[in-house]
Amino acid sequence: MTKLRSVGRSTNEDLRARVHFCAETGQIWLHEHRMLLVHAEAQATLRNELIDTLGMDRAKGLLTRMGYASGVRDAELARTRAEDSSDLEAFMTGPQLHTLEGIVRVTPIKLELNRHTGKFYAEFLWEHSWEGQSHRRHYGIHSEPVCWTQIGYACGYTSAFMGRTILYKEVECTGMGHNNCRIVGKPADEWADAAEQMRFFNSESIADQLIDLQTQVVQLRSSIGDRDQLPEDITGTSPGFRAAYELLKQAAGSHITVLLQGETGVGKEVFARSLHEMGPRCSKSFVAVNCAAIPAELVESELFGVEKGAYTGALVSRPGRFERADGGTLFLDEIGDLPLSAQAKLLRVLQDGEIERLGDQKTRKINVRLVAATNANLAQLVKEGRFRSDLYYRLNAYQIVIPPLRERKQDIPLLAKHFLAKHTAIHGKKLRGFTDKAKRALLAYPWPGNIRELQNAVERGVILAPGDTRIEVSHLFLSCNDVQPQEFGLDSTGGLDINRWETGKDLREAVFNGALTLDQVEAMLLETAVDKARGNLSSAARMLGITRPQIAYRLKRLHEGKDSASDLAPEAADETRPRSV
Repeated sequence: MTKLRSVGRSTNEDLRARVHFCAETGQIWLHEHRMLLVHAEAQATLRNELIDTLGMDRAKGLLTRMGYASGVRDAELARTRAEDSSDLEAFMTGPQLHTLEGIVRVTPIKLELNRHTGKFYAEFLWEHSWEGQSHRRHYGIHSEPVCWTQIGYACGYTSAFMGRTILYKEVECTGMGHNNCRIVGKPADEWADAAEQMRFFNSESIADQLIDLQTQVVQLRSSIGDRDQLPEDITGTSPGFRAAYELLKQAAGSHITVLLQGETGVGKEVFARSLHEMGPRCSKSFVAVNCAAIPAELVESELFGVEKGAYTGALVSRPGRFERADGGTLFLDEIGDLPLSAQAKLLRVLQDGEIERLGDQKTRKINVRLVAATNANLAQLVKEGRFRSDLYYRLNAYQIVIPPLRERKQDIPLLAKHFLAKHTAIHGKKLRGFTDKAKRALLAYPWPGNIRELQNAVERGVILAPGDTRIEVSHLFLSCNDVQPQEFGLDSTGGLDINRWETGKDLREAVFNGALTLDQVEAMLLETAVDKARGNLSSAARMLGITRPQIAYRLKRLHEGKDSASDLAPEAADETRPRSV
């Protein structure tokens, strides 16, 4: 008993260090999971409405499952701690979290566990149970235990931690008139009435009915054809993306040449393939060529083909990409890198529908739909003389601009989920998704490499994250500095400790090591605040926690210092140096 309490105290101190409050965003974090501070009375009102609306049995099942899901989440934190501590210390994370979260004070009475053998038995004392007290206050003394959410939490947490189903029962409850609550937990197969208790962890029939109705709606939409349904490889709901995709759909049934424009990694080839698959040429070949990847001297032979003996090394005749795509679609990526000589031949092909292999006098008729793509400004290349104007106007018949990922924030969760499903299947790994902080980081990151970079990050996360856990920020990004705002945590007494700001360490070290002076740090803070406030000194002063006269005085002193430094001429500076005798 004494040992369990000492373990609990050390665990509690460690957990306090993992609770962080973000003053910038107003968010609370427990490790990488976002938490909420909720008014107990508001929670009690919701609980009462569930009981009054669904009935006691259905409400019990819903609240039990809600607690179970919360317990499973907290078990992920316990598993990360298990690597550096004993099973007993790691397990006590859950009881201490239940206390830290303000649900109930948990005191261990007896605890025996062995994760290797699966042995488990526990007894805990619950004091000041929020749920028991609330139920008793609104409904009076109950004939059965009523701490449903808390029991669900204990079952979910312990089952996830042990890797087998553990069932708790409340043998004493404040809702039944007892002074405190007491629970006993052991493997489900050791309880005689396990089946009766476990039914509360299964979805209610009303949920099944809703799922059935949803399935019928999906089937009905499929039968009549959903015109707005996107291909599997294209995902997005943002206005910019939808506008680009609508243009793509409208061009699919025609033979017009399409020019796709967008930054590297936005999915230009995916758009081109979708255009091909939606159009009348879908049964024919789709041939993709990266013009930037082909040496300049080989571009013409690759595109138009070559006859045997046309040049040294041409030992056999072979068709080019145009002939291979005959009847289908030819996708020319990075067309801005095409040499001027190849541009002239390409223009002729587009005008006449004929090609000549390199070293051949024979013309060959081809029927190809051309889709071009570039991340360069072709109009600017035309002005610079690096791209033919007549070819530009020929290609620019139907232009589609694909927006970068930073302008498609609402699509990021959809894309991340899609890539997660894809790469967990490829790597044969089961993961529970992303932590709350990882989701936030995905939205905060600017994604200069666009969708390609996002896909690579998710795949890295799939590889690095342990099985049956969630992907964390550190799994996605090699450096988290660009995606994490400043946070501060709880000290040993439960108070907010601003000195826990991790991002302040580098600044402190820079000052202490002489890389920055205190005046330089002050100047940096002042100028940043004024920039953020767009020149409004009152607003900037509030950001820094000082008055407007104080910031005005400091800025004046800063500017005077700069002016005096710039006015110091080299001759005057020389006068300040010690002269040799």
